[in-house]
Order: sequence, then structure tokens, then C-alpha cells
Amino acid sequence: MRLNACRILAACALISLSGCNAGGQKTAYAPEFVFTYAENQAEGFPTVQGARRFASLVNERTDGRIEILVYPDASLGEEQSIIEQMQFGGIDFTRASLTSMSEFVQKYNVLQLPYLYKDSAHMWRVLDGEIGRDFLAAADGSGLTALAWYDAGARSFYTCEKPIRTLEDVAGMRLRVQESAMMSAMIEALGGIAAPMPYEDVYSALQTGVIDGAENNFPSFESTRHYETAKYFTVNEHTRVPELQLISTFTWNKLSPGDREIIRACAEESARYERELWREREKVSEETVRNNGCEIIRIPERERERFMEAVLPVYMEFCSEYMDIIDEIKGA
Repeated sequence: MRLNACRILAACALISLSGCNAGGQKTAYAPEFVFTYAENQAEGFPTVQGARRFASLVNERTDGRIEILVYPDASLGEEQSIIEQMQFGGIDFTRASLTSMSEFVQKYNVLQLPYLYKDSAHMWRVLDGEIGRDFLAAADGSGLTALAWYDAGARSFYTCEKPIRTLEDVAGMRLRVQESAMMSAMIEALGGIAAPMPYEDVYSALQTGVIDGAENNFPSFESTRHYETAKYFTVNEHTRVPELQLISTFTWNKLSPGDREIIRACAEESARYERELWREREKVSEETVRNNGCEIIRIPERERERFMEAVLPVYMEFCSEYMDIIDEIKGA
């Protein structure tokens, strides 16, 4: 009797190990890999939703073998710190601005140049083609592997006391920019005073008059409630800076060729999803700030051309060795 009981227990163990229950359905297993994904935006932001879609697709297509945990709200650190941790395998995935990435890959300065693209369609024509694939590959050797392009819209100026309607209006204005030498040079070329500072300090700086304004896209302007103090938003679209979805090369090297293929395909699919969300969020954000008393100013094309001419020295200062690529992008 004891022998029969032992055989029954052994059979049950084999069924469990085979991954099936009595109905022939798969049972849950602990994943082979559990990875971290760092995001500095708040829950609900398009890039966070893109990250969650990516994690879900990967989990589904690996039958649960790979689980990716998304941490929004900069809970794993600020962007620069995240990138540094990824270079040593401390964090597995993130979505990063090219402004941060250019500290590690100088070539990414090209894609941040002011007035590089005519419009959104022009940018995606470039990034979804051979030029974009070459720029993805530029991350190789940095400890990071680039997977896909995420949208971050167009950056424009917003100000507190005085609107920007012409190039002359920028003169003497103290404007916050990301902590980037190129962005500071752009403000100075336009006649303003660059005020680099961390993103989280901008609201209080606007409120206390430390700065006269800043620059960013509509969703960021709205989600941070900067419109409560800065009542003028000038749609000059001086930069369209796409963002990169990245995996640590340490993590990449752990994966089989098949899993790498799945990861890249899921990244590209999540990027298409994020772009759709971004377009919708831009419309909602513009309407929200308008309804809260913000004046939206759209400068005419001729005035925009004056802005473009003013920043041309920035091209030679930061990207003189890439002028052939720049010409190729502008002609695409």
C-alpha cells in the first residue's frame, strides 16, 4: 500500500514538472528572468504606458519566462543616474532623452539640433529609415543597446510675464533649459540667457521669478502644471528630440538570439503604440492649458525662419564633423 502511495506521489510530481494540470492547461512558473524598467515620468504618461505595453508583450511572447517590472516617477533615480547604472547592469531597461544620451554618445547631438526637421512627418521619415537605424546602432559600445524610438513631441517656449512673438522678444530673457551645453548655446544664439537646471526645480523657479520662462512640449508643460505660472506658450517648435528605449548591454548579453528578437520586436511595437498615445495627449494637453487661461501663440513661418537663421552657429560649434549627415537628414 505504501509503495502504491509513493508511485501516486511521484506521478503527481511529474505532472507538476511538466507544466500541465489534470485538464492539460499550463500552470504558472517562476519566470526565468525578472528585469527592471526605469521611467522618470508619472503613471499614465504616454512613455510609461508604452513601457507597460512593452513589458506585457514580452511576457506574453516568452510565455512568462521574462517578466519586466516598470518603475515610474523616477523611483529608481534620475535619468542620468539610471543610464550610469545600466552601463554596469544595475538596471535593465529605460526610456531616455537624447540630451542625456549625448553625454555618452556624441553623435546623438545631431538629432537635437534646433530646427533640424520641417515637421513631425519629416522626423519619422528619417528615424524609421536607414538613417534612424544607423543612429540606433550608434549606442553600441556605450554599455547600452538601443531598441526603438519613442516620441517626445516638439519643444517650444513658455513664459511668465512677457510672451515671445518675435526673435527680439527673447533678448535678455532668462530661460530654463536641460543641463546641456548645446541647449544653452541655442538660447544664447537667440539672444537669451540660458538657465540650466533640473526638471523638478522648474516650477518653483517660474513661481519665484528666478527664470522668465522655460521650454518643453505640451504634455510636459501641462502635466507639471507649469501653466499655472507661465501663461504664454509660443509654438515655435525649435527642437524635436526623439527618445530612445534602451536595454543594458549586460542584460542583452544574457539573452538568447531568439529572446533578443522578441525583445526588439516588442520594443518596436510598443513605440508605435506610444506615438499614437503621444499624438492624442498633445491635443488634450493643449486644450487643458488653453482652458486654464494660457495664451497659445503660433509664430508665422517667416518669423520662424529668423529663429532658424539665428541658431546656425550652433550647428558648427557642436556638429561640424557631421554636416554630411545633417544635409542628408534635411534633404530626406
